[in-house]
Amino acid sequence: MTSSKTCGPGFVLTTIQQTLQPLPAVTSPWAKSHVLRLLLVPCLLLLQEACAARHGGISLRSQHMALLHWKATLATPPLQMSSWQENTSPCNWTGIMCTAVPHGRRMPWVVTNISLPDAGIRGQLGELNFSALPFLAYIDLTNNSLHGALPPSINSLSALSVLKLPYNQLTGKIPHEIGDLQSLRWLDLSFNRLARHIPPSLGNLTMLTNLTIHQTMVSGPIPEEIGRLVNLQILQLSNNTLSGMIPKTLGNLTQLYHLDLFSNQLSGPIPQVLGRLVHLQILILCKNDFSGPIPISITNLTKMNTLYLNENQITGPLPPELGTLDMLNILKLEKNQMTGSIPLELGNLTMLNSLYLYTNQITGPIPLELGYLLNLQDLELDDNQISGSIPGIIGNLTKLVQLSLSENQITGFIPQEIGNLMNLQYLYLDLNQISGSIPKTFGKLQSMQLLSISDNKLSGSLPQEFGDLTNLVRLGLKNNSLQGPLPANICSGGRLQLLEVARNMFNGPIPSSLKTCTSLVEISLAKNQLTGDISQHFGVYPQLTELSLTSNRLSGQISPNLCACTQLTVLHLAQNMITGSIPPIISKLYNLVELTLSSNRLSGRIPPEIYSLANLYKMNLSSNQLSGYIPTQIKKLSNLGYLDISGNRLSGLIPGELGACMKLQFLKINNNSFSGSLPGAVGSLAGLLPVCRGMTTWCNRKVRLGINICLLV
Repeated sequence: MTSSKTCGPGFVLTTIQQTLQPLPAVTSPWAKSHVLRLLLVPCLLLLQEACAARHGGISLRSQHMALLHWKATLATPPLQMSSWQENTSPCNWTGIMCTAVPHGRRMPWVVTNISLPDAGIRGQLGELNFSALPFLAYIDLTNNSLHGALPPSINSLSALSVLKLPYNQLTGKIPHEIGDLQSLRWLDLSFNRLARHIPPSLGNLTMLTNLTIHQTMVSGPIPEEIGRLVNLQILQLSNNTLSGMIPKTLGNLTQLYHLDLFSNQLSGPIPQVLGRLVHLQILILCKNDFSGPIPISITNLTKMNTLYLNENQITGPLPPELGTLDMLNILKLEKNQMTGSIPLELGNLTMLNSLYLYTNQITGPIPLELGYLLNLQDLELDDNQISGSIPGIIGNLTKLVQLSLSENQITGFIPQEIGNLMNLQYLYLDLNQISGSIPKTFGKLQSMQLLSISDNKLSGSLPQEFGDLTNLVRLGLKNNSLQGPLPANICSGGRLQLLEVARNMFNGPIPSSLKTCTSLVEISLAKNQLTGDISQHFGVYPQLTELSLTSNRLSGQISPNLCACTQLTVLHLAQNMITGSIPPIISKLYNLVELTLSSNRLSGRIPPEIYSLANLYKMNLSSNQLSGYIPTQIKKLSNLGYLDISGNRLSGLIPGELGACMKLQFLKINNNSFSGSLPGAVGSLAGLLPVCRGMTTWCNRKVRLGINICLLV
């Protein structure tokens, strides 16, 4: 039996005096105070240890030692743990919180919180003696480097209400013992590698309000026992490999306001019982394998503001009843197999910010009622079978930032009212059957960054007002019947990266503003009727990767400026009236993959420097007036797969080194003045397969060479 005196203040003083007796005499008052301070904490801890034996085992000392032991097992204890010392109380340590708890006549201090998020802790939770911390109620070790298993001994933390361990490197399985934590209200194990199934024992955590197991590699079915968590408000099991159907027991979670099962392998129909979750505000079921129609019961969820059902295999029409969800901000149904027309009732969703219906099989016209969605910022209906014209009422959607209607069967004209969309930044109308001219009101779209109207039936001229679009980054107008000059100031904003106007009937000079538009990455002006001196219209573009001017009426010589665009991978200047020689400085284009200069008026020799372009795959110099011979350096073109130098004035022997181009599949060298015989090394190239049956060669011998080749020498 321990004497009551061993727990009183007299016992403390006696202990301190006994400890001081062996020490040398301390005369300085400051020194005495300092020594007493150093001795007081461990003595108090010893006192509590002694008192614990009498009062039920509540010992701050044992908690102190358990935490220090865990620190000692860490690879490199972080700076935040520098206050964790033997001679200090854990209640004063960084990341530790203590609380006085009633225990008989006393109020002993106990450790209740460990909060060290983002601390850089590298170690294992299994080294922490949880049984020594029975009053621990809160653990937050988010974003550290904890590894190893989540220990089953965690079930000794019977007071634990919050457990946050996301963004670590925990492995193994979620222990079924975690289901013993009856006080747990918040459990977050996200961004770990806790493979295997979710234990059914989680269904015992009936106090739980938040269960988040996002991106942890868990698999298997969602346990039916989750349906017992009747206090649950947030359930996030996203980005795992969960399979099977959503258990009907989830319909019991009537307090739920956030359900996220995104990116799993869940299948079957979306259960009708989800319609019982009347407090649900966020429902995210995207990127799974759900099939069948959207259940009508979902329209009971009148508090819902976010509905993601995209990227599944949902079929059937869009239920008109969706129009009753008037709190919706975001509706994502894209990448399914939905059919039918867009319900007029969607016009009731006046709170809607984003409507995504792209990549379905939706038919019919764009309903006029969509013009009532005045808060809409993003409308994406592309890749469907929508027909009819673009309604002018779409000009009411003045908050619209993105409008995507591409890859449909839309006809008629572009409405003038689109010019009212002053906040519009992205407009996709390509791959339709839109006709008529481009409205001048496009010049009012001052926020426009990306405009794509390619592959339609547009005609008329490009409004000069396009020069007012100073924020334009990408402009796509290819494959229409547009004509007239391109606006001279089309790059007046200096931000243009893509200019794609190929396959039209544009004429006149290349826009003067392009010369100083150093932001350009891709220029495609091919198959128009553009004129002018090519050497005068282009500057140096440090980011340019593609330049295509094929099939125009351009003249002049190849500018050294173009050869300074060292990021170029594609240079197409064929079918123009370019003169002069191929500049040796072209060797600076070391990233070049395709070079086509055919059907021009180029003369002189092929510069030997061109053979240093080690990445070159396609080279077409045919139908020019090039002379000289093929140098042996051609063997350096180890990636060459296509070579056409036909229709020139080349002479001399065909070098055997051409046979070193082992990737060559297409070779055309006819209509030149070569002499000698065809080297055997060329004829034996493995990539060249016989497809031709009769070709004239020297000595009138028939030669069979090459895939996609008719070799006339």
